[in-house]
Amino acid sequence: MTESHEPNEDDALMARVAAGDQRAFARLVARHGPKAQALAHRFTGSAAEAEDIVQEAFWRVWRAAERWRPGGAKVSTWLHRIVVNLCVDRERRQRIRRFLPFADTFDPPSDDPDPEHELSDRDEIERVREDIKALPARQRAALLLSADGERSNADIAKMLGSSEKAVESMLVRARRTLRAKLAAREEA
Repeated sequence: MTESHEPNEDDALMARVAAGDQRAFARLVARHGPKAQALAHRFTGSAAEAEDIVQEAFWRVWRAAERWRPGGAKVSTWLHRIVVNLCVDRERRQRIRRFLPFADTFDPPSDDPDPEHELSDRDEIERVREDIKALPARQRAALLLSADGERSNADIAKMLGSSEKAVESMLVRARRTLRAKLAAREEA
């Protein structure tokens, strides 16, 4: 069962955070950190990278709290947009590093899939993860934001700074690509 968060409660917390209230900030992190962490982990495929991204996202929330205005986007929407932007930025930096001859020395090892799964299940899970990671960044972000079924396309559009129609299109293309890759593997 997921805990519901009222937007006005988050607005009140943000007002307290803006005043330097560390307890309010800790409450905000406790309320929204796990979902932000899950999103970043699904996006990057790395628990360590996800942790770094979420820490940076909350650091940005702390620094920008005094500029927060109630009544606009929900705090969770704003936070998820920060997380997605940080994930996309990190991916761009890694892509640039891959062109450098010493890039391999800086790339962290990827996380292993859950060792409790049987070998074939682990291999398929890893292939699906790789397929998702191979999607264009915005398609991947839209897909991962929609994966838990708790966000509407309108919410995802706000998080991505896009239109709802563009999000629908990104989701269709992402799912079509993943289905095609799965079908190709099943045929082989």
